[in-house]
Amino acid sequence: MKAHRLGALIVKESRELIRDPVTVALAVIMPLIMLFLFGYAVNLDVEQVSVGIYDLDNTPASRELSARFDSSRYFQLEQKTTDLRDLELALQSSTISMGVVIPAGFARQLLRGDEAPVQVIVDGGYPVLGRLASAYAEAVIANFPAPRQSAVRVQARVWFNPSLRSVNFVIPGLFAVILMAFPPLLTALAIVREKETGTIEQIYASPVTSTEFVVGKLVPYGLVAFLEILMVMVVGFAWFQVPIAGSPILLLTSAFVYVLTTVGIGLLVSSLVRTQLAAMLITLIVTLMPSFLFSGFLFPLFTMPLALQLYSWLFPAGYFMEISRGIVLKSAGLEAVLPNLMMLIVYTVLVFVFAAWRMKQKVA
Repeated sequence: MKAHRLGALIVKESRELIRDPVTVALAVIMPLIMLFLFGYAVNLDVEQVSVGIYDLDNTPASRELSARFDSSRYFQLEQKTTDLRDLELALQSSTISMGVVIPAGFARQLLRGDEAPVQVIVDGGYPVLGRLASAYAEAVIANFPAPRQSAVRVQARVWFNPSLRSVNFVIPGLFAVILMAFPPLLTALAIVREKETGTIEQIYASPVTSTEFVVGKLVPYGLVAFLEILMVMVVGFAWFQVPIAGSPILLLTSAFVYVLTTVGIGLLVSSLVRTQLAAMLITLIVTLMPSFLFSGFLFPLFTMPLALQLYSWLFPAGYFMEISRGIVLKSAGLEAVLPNLMMLIVYTVLVFVFAAWRMKQKVA
């Protein structure tokens, strides 16, 4: 590999990149748009759940329980009724998401020291909302004062993300998704565009080796991708006020390795196809879709069938997602992130070796 040829390729590619306003816009504006859209739209916090209460007891004790639901920040009392049919219609029309039924004799049973059951009816159309709302309702009811209290009380403590803000969980995951969305696409289109216009034949006829060609493409697009992740991280931490518990240096070092991975995927795709349309479709299929579905961004991987869990190992977004969230939320050090970091390094080397081999086959 000759340094002067490699330098000429890097300068050539950098000039073409700067002169292309569409590419620059995609590289700068689209990641920010995606960050803000998902940062605000993806909200896993459950607050102000609309509640309807069917009170058959109508005593000071039952009204006190109703008031506790109304005063909780997790619930918003939408209606109180004495007709079960009204509660059912409200659930069917999504006017409320949860119904609470206080049976007759509730206060009398409390005074006797007996169990006083309260029924909670949750709309299961949104399973995540249903599970969390049900848990919050159980907490409100369990803390309701009664003459006889259990001798055992559970005290829960949240170690990581103690505020339970979903944005603290979403933004570090978006780093992996955004970086998997745009750098591979830009890199793939840059090379395939040369195939369509025929200018790549000049590269084939020149003394430039396949390795020099791959590295020459890697450097400018890798630099753009690294600037992208820097920009997204600064905005994510500053605008959304996401605290970082771990080492920023370790996060940036891991991001640099991930940058090489994403750009390498673009190079690999470009070596396999000849049209920009095909490059765009294949890149989206192998990068953006798996980064949402098989990375743990929104759905925990352990909840998937074993076959899909094994399938998720083929996509690098999940490895960096674990690194990013581990450093940002859990103050994970090198020892904790090293297995995922090594997987990214191995993935990157394999992608570049295969891409260079494909380019060499084309030249031959």
